[in-house]
Amino acid sequence: MMQKLQRFGGAMFIPVLIMPAMGLLLGLANTLINPEIVGEIAKEGSLWYIFWKLVFDGSYVIFQNIPLLFVIGLPIGLAKVAKSRAALESFVIYMFFNMFINSLLTNGGSYFGVDFTQEVGGTSGLASIGGVKTLDTSMIGALFVAGIVIWIHNRYYDKKLPEVLAIFQGSALITVIGFFVMIPVALLTVLVWPVVQEWIGSLQGFMKTSGVLGVGLYNFLERVLIPTGLHHFVWQPFVYGPAFANEGLLTSWFTNLGDIAASSESMTTLFPGGGFMMFGNTKVFGSLGIAIAIILASKPEKRKKTIGLILPVAITAVLTGITEPLEFTFLFIAPVLFAIHAVLAGIMTATMYALGISGNFYNGLIDFSITWASTWPNHWSTWLVQIGVGLVFTLIYVILFRYLIVKYNFLTPGREADSEEGKLFTKADYREKKNGGNESSKKEGSGSFDEQAANLLADLGGAENIEELTNCATRLRLTVKDPEKVKSDQVFRSHGAHGLVRNKKAVQVIVGLSVGNVRDKIDELMK
Repeated sequence: MMQKLQRFGGAMFIPVLIMPAMGLLLGLANTLINPEIVGEIAKEGSLWYIFWKLVFDGSYVIFQNIPLLFVIGLPIGLAKVAKSRAALESFVIYMFFNMFINSLLTNGGSYFGVDFTQEVGGTSGLASIGGVKTLDTSMIGALFVAGIVIWIHNRYYDKKLPEVLAIFQGSALITVIGFFVMIPVALLTVLVWPVVQEWIGSLQGFMKTSGVLGVGLYNFLERVLIPTGLHHFVWQPFVYGPAFANEGLLTSWFTNLGDIAASSESMTTLFPGGGFMMFGNTKVFGSLGIAIAIILASKPEKRKKTIGLILPVAITAVLTGITEPLEFTFLFIAPVLFAIHAVLAGIMTATMYALGISGNFYNGLIDFSITWASTWPNHWSTWLVQIGVGLVFTLIYVILFRYLIVKYNFLTPGREADSEEGKLFTKADYREKKNGGNESSKKEGSGSFDEQAANLLADLGGAENIEELTNCATRLRLTVKDPEKVKSDQVFRSHGAHGLVRNKKAVQVIVGLSVGNVRDKIDELMK
């Protein structure tokens, strides 16, 4: 079950990875059409305004159609064969689903207790999906329908029909099956979903009144669950799903960004859900403190090498929010330090929220800078407080972690025996700790994506040894037929991987931010 959940979480990252870039464009465009920031050049009707409004509207369409992204993206990650066809099938069948709901509610809305004459949005519980007025099932409906389509596709896509019916094989067969399956699914949805919406509304009300304690507990869980890979199930329902706002917090932020930027009220009043989008504070300020603590705790004669080892991953963590190398180093060497890190993450965000800080802060400093710039005129003092609190916690991290590392002689990079080379640890090292602390070889250049993909595929035992393949933000996630054919961690590292995670037939190859490119090349080679 854990393996299936991890694969599902990895597949959900396919549409998610599109959003940060679009979010940056959206925030930049919103900043550059604000006359209070750039002056008269942004006056409505000017060429400057027309261009940047075009950029704003274009990038905003992504956040208006998040369910469509998930219904298309999930099959790409989870379909066993013909992934692109599965994505098309999923989109078509999802539109059947929404059209059937539209038809049922148009002709019998009162029978189902739904006022279908209302405008979409707001508290109506209605939405427009691909131009079809329907119930607002949000990301939940998209994932549910996509899951059904993936099951049908994996089971029937290769079904051979009699020659006279051959034209109905493949995607045509899946679409026909999906068409008839969606009729009862749509009927069940119009019967059940209004009740679910009431429950979601109650949950939203609870989360909105949870205040500082709720924000702190949420951010603690988001960090502490990272070793299991289940932290996606904590933050994604908030950022992209209806856990706090029907349309998801990210869409809510960009929808209301103009009003937020124009108002001088407290950020926690203007955007109370932002407390559940501030786990990026730990990625920026916590990672900075962790990196400095490791460097200061290193042996003087090894400090230059430690700086060279730590600085690149620290910069990556602070700028982009990719924190795995730092966090798994602590998790491997001293789990108690990772537990303290998770507690500090909760306390930091709770403190910020208590001081009126809230907003779109779930990635790294690049993401932060756009949020700050687009709201600076009326909220600059809030952001200065955020930076101040963050730096105070950076100092706490430095003092506390350096003290604990030195006092208990945790062998962080730069504190190893003179004969050993410093290294950062991965989730693979953490999972295989009981097998001994074998020293890994240095990572060699991996050449092109084609070369790296070919090497990694060979290291996994070849295409014939792979049953399933998907990826998340930094890792390839696979199910292999014979785990004995998978080569050692050292071999994978020599081909550009950062490490390996093994759990029987479930294998994760930690590649880094280029994992999408490598996975595409592996898919091509497997064909």
